[in-house]
Amino acid sequence: MDDIFTQVREGNAFQVRIWLDNTENDLNQGDDHRFSLLHWAAREGRTNIVDMLIQRGARINATNMGDDTALHLAASHGHRDIVIMLLHNKANINAINEHGNTPLHYACFWAQDQVAEDLVNNGALVGIANKFDETPLDKAKMRLANILKDRAVQLGQDLQKVPFKDRSWLGYKTRSRDALLSRHTGIDIAQLNLTSHIATTHSGEVWRGQWQGNDIVAKILALRECSVRNSRDFQEEFPRLRIFNNPNVLPVLACCNQPPNLVVISQFMPYGSLYNVLHGETGIVVDQNQALRFAIDIARGMEFLHFMDPMIPNMILTSKHIMIDEDLAKINIDDPKYYNPDGTVNGIDEDLTARVNMADYKFSFHEKGKLYTPAWMSPEALQRKPADINQKAADMWSFAVLLWELETREVPHADLSPMETGMKIAMEGLRLNIPPGISSHMSRLIKICMNEEPGKRPKFDMIIPILEKLKQK
Repeated sequence: MDDIFTQVREGNAFQVRIWLDNTENDLNQGDDHRFSLLHWAAREGRTNIVDMLIQRGARINATNMGDDTALHLAASHGHRDIVIMLLHNKANINAINEHGNTPLHYACFWAQDQVAEDLVNNGALVGIANKFDETPLDKAKMRLANILKDRAVQLGQDLQKVPFKDRSWLGYKTRSRDALLSRHTGIDIAQLNLTSHIATTHSGEVWRGQWQGNDIVAKILALRECSVRNSRDFQEEFPRLRIFNNPNVLPVLACCNQPPNLVVISQFMPYGSLYNVLHGETGIVVDQNQALRFAIDIARGMEFLHFMDPMIPNMILTSKHIMIDEDLAKINIDDPKYYNPDGTVNGIDEDLTARVNMADYKFSFHEKGKLYTPAWMSPEALQRKPADINQKAADMWSFAVLLWELETREVPHADLSPMETGMKIAMEGLRLNIPPGISSHMSRLIKICMNEEPGKRPKFDMIIPILEKLKQK
């Protein structure tokens, strides 16, 4: 097969779908000029491929080396259906590239009249000036300029010119990822520059460092001894954790399989885990809307993992295993409304995303029979062998505990030790109390997801629409 960028450019949707079905392929990777797959599909007018990429989690506002987004390219080439699709998926309508041009600048310059009208109708500002002090109206022919100006006035826009400001130094652009990240598997531990010790956990030593110029976290598994069989099983199980094609799953980037050291490498997340955000001192304010966004992100990640065949075993869903990422691709950083009077940027905290951390996978040979987070586990998961439980239903119970945690901002069963918690849940019917302050809709959803009969718990694709409706209220 030719390279994936060629397949996208030529519109070979079948081959693109096959490529996307391989979880190790990173759909947000960029070519030598950081054009992502979405950039090329938008430029070439491949509507079906654009839709496929968006559904699989392509970063809508990622930029190439010239800071163009997919919307810039679709607008300049007159692909109206793709422009509308991108806007419906929260594309930054007023994004500026390295020359200060917005998608509207390009639509006007290339006489894409209908696209230009669509952009203005959806909030594109006619007064934004580029580096050369030109607004989109300056780029348009007189007839189109008059139409856009009249429409902007009808929509209540202030036609005063917004002067160009170089914001590149802020570092808020999200470039398409270096494709090298998803090409490595086993690497030499000597290539890791481990700079600071983060934590010692029951599963191993966690270090922060750098690899290939990227900030990474390396977890060195804690083992009494690393046998040849352990090393072999590690090599067999590790590739399934390289899930690059879902935005709510944090992939394992690579591993070091050099006995006595077995090392799992993943991307460094500055905010740490959801547990840390909710119960630590990160300074992040998790309001109701952000809590629901996190819940939706987690549900989408779990829905994806549940549709894998076979499912990945030994993944226990807890707030400690959810990492918080600053998804800069969501931020309309070029929109003047995102700026405070003093020039600082606002709205950043609202653009966090939650991702299921595959580095917290429990290898088959690692810590057999040991449970460290019973507060998030279902009664049947504490009572039976993994082979004898419905894993999807058990995950839904764990998700219900996460919803409770997001709503209350409390640690479940914090007054008990893990051993006491596990015994009381499994043997004495200990359950979480839902306080009266929680909304009736969320309270009902938690109870449904925490049904005592595993077979009566919903699936993630059933509750995502419910969470989205709650977010809209």
